Amino acid sequence: MIDKLYVLSIIDSTLSGTDKYLVDFKISSDNRINVAIDGDNGITIDDCIELSRAIENSLNRDEEDFELNVASAGLDQPLKLKRQYKKNIGRDLIVTTFDGETYEGQLVEADDENIKIKVAGKKNAALEPIVIAYADIKAAKQVIHF
Repeated sequence: MIDKLYVLSIIDSTLSGTDKYLVDFKISSDNRINVAIDGDNGITIDDCIELSRAIENSLNRDEEDFELNVASAGLDQPLKLKRQYKKNIGRDLIVTTFDGETYEGQLVEADDENIKIKVAGKKNAALEPIVIAYADIKAAKQVIHF
């Protein structure tokens, strides 16, 4: 089995000093390596290729065969890191809390403890800010408008 800590060190050293960061990382029992990255200014295909090559070149296929997938954290994926919330200020989110409440609105602030979203009031009333602690968030996704 491929050493997870070794692959993490490759990812960390490759992304270090950039605005890119690791969002999700998994190695399955059959050596399928899945890496999701994001960046404060977005991710390009070249960013994914660079990280993929760094991992690929550091592992030996003669010792262990593996499948590698490096991708950007997709719009349809839930936000996982505080850094992702900060990046998405100004965008619309759907936030579900552990107590079952769901809020949809524009993310207007994200600090180290909470997010603040403006949700539409009843009958087109002014938007009201709602403060939600990260610890209370079960899931948050960006709303995709077409």
